[in-house]
Amino acid sequence: MMRIERLSPELHLLLPDFGQVYLWDDGGELTLVDTGVATSAAAVATALRHLGHRTEDVRRVVLTHFHEDHAGGAAEISGWGEVTVLAHRLEAPVIRGERPAPPPRFTDQERVLHRELGAHLLPPAPACRVDRELEDGDVIDFGGGARVIHTPGHTDGSIAVHLPGPGVLFTGDTVAHVGGQVMPGVFNLDRDEMLRSFRRLAEIDARLACVGHGAPVTDAQAALAAAAAAL
Repeated sequence: MMRIERLSPELHLLLPDFGQVYLWDDGGELTLVDTGVATSAAAVATALRHLGHRTEDVRRVVLTHFHEDHAGGAAEISGWGEVTVLAHRLEAPVIRGERPAPPPRFTDQERVLHRELGAHLLPPAPACRVDRELEDGDVIDFGGGARVIHTPGHTDGSIAVHLPGPGVLFTGDTVAHVGGQVMPGVFNLDRDEMLRSFRRLAEIDARLACVGHGAPVTDAQAALAAAAAAL
C-alpha cells in the first residue's frame, strides 16, 4: 500500500510510486488534489479504505496541471461515482486528449535530471473528461471555500489552490521542496513566467504549502517569501 501521511484531521498526503496526491475530507465528502500516475488509482482506493472511506466518497478531483504524474489517475478515479473533475481552462483540452501536451523546455541540467528520475518512463495520462473549467479567482466548494490561483509557467494552465480558513496552499509544481530547500519547480514551459507565479504564491497567507514534489512546507508564507527573495 502507498504511504499515507496525516497532515491535519482534514488533510492527508498519499504517496504512490511516483507523484503526490492530497486528500481533503469535509466530513466524509472527499476532494483529491492531483491523482498520481495512471497506475495509481488502485493504490489510492486502498488508501481511502484504510482511512475508513469508500471510493464513492470522492466528490471532486482538482488537477493542478496535465502532467502524467498529476493527472494520470484521473480517468479511472472519475468513474468511481459522482465525481466532478476540475482543471484550468487552458489545461482542459490536453487532459481531455483533444490536443497534444506541449513538452517542457528543458535546460541541459533538467534534461539529465528528467532521465535520472525516470520521468520519461511514466505511463501517459489517459484522456479524462473535465467537468468544470477553472479561471483565476474561482472558488471551489471544499475546505471552506478554495480559491483558484492561476500560476502559468510550469504549464500554461497550472493552478494553485488556497484554503484561506485552514491556511493551506496547494502549489502544484510551481513550488518544490527538495533536500530541505524550498525552490521553484523544474521542467517548465516558460521558466520566467513560472518565476512570476512563484513570487505570487510567496505573497499568499498560508501556514502549510502542499507542494507537487517533496514534503509539505510549514510556516509556508515565510519559507516561500525567503525563497522568492533569493531568486
